[in-house]
Amino acid sequence: MVEAAIFNHDWVDYLSALLTPTIAIAGVTIGLLQWRTNRNRLKHELFDRRYEQFEAVRDFLGSIMGSGRALDNKQADFLFKTRGLQFIYDKKLADYIDKNIWIPAVDLACLHSELEGVPVGEERTRNVHKQSEIKKNLYREFQNLDRLFSRYL
Repeated sequence: MVEAAIFNHDWVDYLSALLTPTIAIAGVTIGLLQWRTNRNRLKHELFDRRYEQFEAVRDFLGSIMGSGRALDNKQADFLFKTRGLQFIYDKKLADYIDKNIWIPAVDLACLHSELEGVPVGEERTRNVHKQSEIKKNLYREFQNLDRLFSRYL
């Protein structure tokens, strides 16, 4: 009978000794699972924000391809929807979009407004050729857009 009491007491000691590490392992496991869930949620939210800005750039270029010019309301939409691009992507991409999409689109709008009232002649022809070059470059950017954004999406 004394042996049974000692035997039961040993098990209780073993179990109580294992209880603390078991709780610690369970806590670490739960913490890791929460961290992974939060990381995945952040990736999903970041994807949503990035995709909205990608669509804004794509839609802006599409409007230029469709109308042949950068309309004022489309320029305003583009600026509003791509605000903070350097924070959600990186500065390099934001600078690229400014240099290769925004600035040529503004140049195109200026050339288009200068064209009004200019009679047929050498000056008008030069203007049309400049517009044509800008539109071709913007079309190349439109084709390149998926590759440009794909590493972020």
